[in-house]
This record gives sequence, C-alpha cells and structure tokens, in this order.
Amino acid sequence: MKISVRTTGLPLCRVATLPVRAVRMMGTAAHVSPGSSPMAMPPRFDIQAAQNTKLRVQPRCPPPRQSATSTQPAASTQVQPTARQGPTMPPGFKAEYGSLPTFTIPETVTSTPSHVLLGQQIITAFRRDGIIQIAQSPLQRKLWQAAQAASRRFFAKSPEEKAVCVDSQSYAGYIASGEEVTDGIADYSEIFTITKDFDMGNARVRAKWPCHGPVPWPDVEMREPMMRYKEELGREGARLVRLFEMGLGLEEGELGKWIGDDGKGPGGWHHARVLRFPPRNATNGKGKEGRGIGSHTDYGLLVISAQDDVGGLFIRRPSQEEKFANWEKSAAGLKEDDDGWVFIPPVEGTHTVILGDMMQYLTRNHLVATPHKVGLNTRERFAFAYFHEPSFQAVLKPLNGGVIPQAPPAQEKDEGVHYGTHFTNMFIRNYPDRITTKRLVAEGRYGLLERPELRTIGAAPTAESRV
Repeated sequence: MKISVRTTGLPLCRVATLPVRAVRMMGTAAHVSPGSSPMAMPPRFDIQAAQNTKLRVQPRCPPPRQSATSTQPAASTQVQPTARQGPTMPPGFKAEYGSLPTFTIPETVTSTPSHVLLGQQIITAFRRDGIIQIAQSPLQRKLWQAAQAASRRFFAKSPEEKAVCVDSQSYAGYIASGEEVTDGIADYSEIFTITKDFDMGNARVRAKWPCHGPVPWPDVEMREPMMRYKEELGREGARLVRLFEMGLGLEEGELGKWIGDDGKGPGGWHHARVLRFPPRNATNGKGKEGRGIGSHTDYGLLVISAQDDVGGLFIRRPSQEEKFANWEKSAAGLKEDDDGWVFIPPVEGTHTVILGDMMQYLTRNHLVATPHKVGLNTRERFAFAYFHEPSFQAVLKPLNGGVIPQAPPAQEKDEGVHYGTHFTNMFIRNYPDRITTKRLVAEGRYGLLERPELRTIGAAPTAESRV
C-alpha cells in the first residue's frame, strides 16, 4: 500500500509517491511536566496599568548581535537558493532551509487501514519536524486566492478606515503595526482577527463573557471571502483531528470531544488572523527592526496557514533540550536569537500546519507546540492563519491511551486547563493597550471565567454570570 506524499524542498519541488517505509521516524519530543492551571491574572500583567489609557509598550534593548542574526547562512547547515530556485530568507536571519513532506488529506476520513496509517505518518512527521505541509484542494486554492485579494484591498485602506474596525468586547478586528506585543516588544505585523462572530443580541455577549462579541467587518467584500475560506479550513481541521486520533491510537471522539462541535453549543473557538508584513525598509518605527512577529507558541490545538510567495516563517523542531509549557509560563521570546531555527519557504498550492499549546498538554508532550517567528523580508508579505481550537468553555484534561505517555503520580490529580482562560490570558499579554483589554478589566469580566457555565461545554449564561 502506498500513500501519496509530495516532498518539497530546494532547489526544486518534486511530486512523488513514496512507500510508507520511506517516511523517516523522528526522535522523541521534548517532555515537560505540566501542572494545574489556577485562576490568576497573567504573569507581569498590571491591572492598573491596563486601565491607564496612557499605557505604552516599553521597548527592550536588543541582545548583542550573535552569529544567529548574521545575513549569511552557515555553510554547514544551509543551502542558499539562487534567484531562480525560490524565495530567499529575510535579511538578518540565519537558519536551515526546511524541506517538508506534503500530505494529501482525504475529503472523508474513515477508520480504514490506509487512513490509520496516514494518521500515523502525520504524527511521525510532527514529532520529527514540528510542522507539515498539506496540499490544497482546487477549491481551497480558489478560496485562498480570493481571501488574499480581499486582504490586499483591506490593508491598502487608509489608517482611519482600518482604525474603526475594532470591537471593545472581543479581540476581533484590526490590529495596527506596532500594536501587538510579544515578550514585551512591539511587532511589525498588521492584522485583522476573525473570532467567533456573535451579534449583540447573543446571550453570551449580553452576559459580557470575556472575548465574546461581533467581528467589526469593514464591508461585505472583506467578510464573504474570509468566512468562506475560514469555514473550509474548519472542515479540514476536523479531518485532521480525526487523523490525529487514529495516529495516536485513540478512539473516535477522544480528542474531538474537547472541541464541542456537536450542535449543543457554539462549537470550537475557531478563529483566524489575516496578516500583512511590511517590507523591512518601510516600517513605522514602532517595533523591533526586521521582526514581523517574535518567537512564540500558539495557544490551541492546531494552526493551518497559507502564505504568499515572499517568505518569512521560521520554526523550531521538537527537541529534548528545549522544554516549555506556555499554559504555565509564557514561552514568548523563546530562543528568538539563538541558533536552531528552520526557514519554511513558501510552496505554492500548500497549507502549513503547526501544533498549539493545548495539543501539547492533551498529549502529555508526545506532541509539542511549535515555536515559530516571522521575519520581515524585502517585499510586502501576506498570510492567513486559521486556528482550530477547543471550546472556549472546555476544561481540558490530558488524554489516556494509545501512544500517549501515562501520567506520572504527581499529575494524577491534574485540575486541567481552562481554554477560555488560556486564550484570554494570551490576548491580554499580546494587547495590553487595546480597548478590549481595558474594558475587560474595568468591568470585571475576567472574574467570570471562574463561573461553572463558562467551564462546561455547551452551557448557557445564567443570571449570576452577568457582570
């Protein structure tokens, strides 16, 4: 039996059908000891400062220049492509050029031996590389092209037009270059965030649940292509979750149950980020030179992304030596200026997929969240990232069975991680100066995250849960 796997790499791309045994096994991923997730404000978060409308991001002096920031790659670890061979790495960075397998995901995932084997191959690739590529279907390619065109139209608008696309209840809408903060340093990324789109009459919005509110779309020309693409990626995310279950040796629904896509509630907290990165020579002076987004891990299950032909994404492979648990202590800024990064050149017609914090937590570090960062290149760059997430109300507990390691005695009474709190903490840290953060704190919304109905998948607001 054969699985269709396309191996992409520089200097050229090839399409091949490889026997299953051709996919390399990888080393063991990093292991940490996650603990409980107590209800507390995020570390270093100052409530009074958040309420202060004059709060400013304090710039941090960059570390001394090291070989990892040189403009030329190390001959022993890199192959520098020529102009004809594809995208080049952003200036000022040193990293290995990544060559990833590209998987084709079936439209319908079943428990057949071939699909179980595909799931196992995907798990192996994640444990080895921390990232995979998936071939876009013809429909996905059209939807990505339409979304990219809508993205270019939106970001070409005037600052005044974009600035009104902000909601004070959710973190949806426009994020100006220099507004997002990673590890206390402003980033140059320019973003439009698409969260769950609840209208003002929704019971959760009326109850002032944190992060719940409408998406402040600028117009229908932006909303329709973005939502069509996001919904299609949601279907792909669901297929991947089923493949993960089979690849990990779990029963159907053991991973999916945390998402809540069963019709009883709003489902998983799936959202997306539409991103623009300015050329490195045309920034606004509000961020760190050359940095689009600083090193971090994402907060949920998995992230499906598309990027244009410019290039800027770097990742770190799983490593025994690099231990982190972002739900316990922020991983922002992790190894940002160290060696060991891998540049992921864009490959036309593919999505990249990385793992988030909750996948690491659920699998007891059998799979680990993928540290990644984005560098500014010599040209403007556009990307789209879809986040396939647990329910906002889910209190996740590590999975048992299959290939997932057994819990050590110290973790047998793990209280779990509340995804809604984890998500809220991440956005508070990233946007301390945003109106949404100030309103969330000023109105006491953060405390609602302790309410039982916010910790039970599918539960509706009660009178007591209103601020």
